Amino acid sequence: MKILLRFGLLLSMLTPVQAVAAQFGGLPPPPPIQPQTRQLKDQMPTAERSLTTIAPPTMEPEEAKAYKAFFDIKPDAVDQQIQSGEQFVQKYPTGQYTEPVYAHLVAAYYQKQELDKMYAAADKALALKPDDVAVLSLVGWVLPHHYDSDDPESDKLLAKAAGYEKHALEILAKMSKPANMTDEQFAKAKATTAAQANSGLGLVYFRQEDWKNSVSQMQKAMDGDPNPDPVDLYILGMGLSKLNRYSEAADSFQRCSQMPGGLQDRCKQKAAETKTQTTSQPVPPK
Repeated sequence: MKILLRFGLLLSMLTPVQAVAAQFGGLPPPPPIQPQTRQLKDQMPTAERSLTTIAPPTMEPEEAKAYKAFFDIKPDAVDQQIQSGEQFVQKYPTGQYTEPVYAHLVAAYYQKQELDKMYAAADKALALKPDDVAVLSLVGWVLPHHYDSDDPESDKLLAKAAGYEKHALEILAKMSKPANMTDEQFAKAKATTAAQANSGLGLVYFRQEDWKNSVSQMQKAMDGDPNPDPVDLYILGMGLSKLNRYSEAADSFQRCSQMPGGLQDRCKQKAAETKTQTTSQPVPPK
């Protein structure tokens, strides 16, 4: 039996996911088109390059022209992005811009819900740049949302997701602000990515029935967010219920029940159930 956490809401979470990709995985601008040899030297420490890609001064004319064509595609033209991106990485498998194109394909395939292709693009992006925090946080978030308990590889996939999210959080913790971002932009980008990574990790722990750690990560994911995602609120409520923290669970379900969407009725039901459990719970002796 498949246990997929969709509830009709997976696509509704495109906005925060796209925000992470845009802020930390955005495409670097095309370089000047000049017939000079490509320079492949790294220009920043690995952790900082996870946030931004510095454009090299020049690249081969044909590759630069192909990259510019990909760069100029409108954000909502997802099919065109995929076609152009796949053509680029096939023609320039070791190019200077191959990794950011793969990273962009990850987000594009997610929007199309072509997850096998998304995972394949992510593997290639991370092989070229293991610290790409946008790819790590997105894939680590998607994997536990598409969990199949009958899949013989399910445990490995959850472990992979946990590893990705933990690595993303490690990168964020030690990352310095890139020169091309303001303090406000950097703080917002870090917070958005950390929230997604904590959410993904919290769901991994939930799948593994590690209720304590699931609750902890979900609380971190929603810390300071006035409009948390209803899926996170639902998972937090379920985890708190498993820990017999019914009053807190009822609060989480109540917040979820006030948000329109596929989980609203379920959250209303759970809020009522946990309130009943709260009143029937024995009062501990003083």
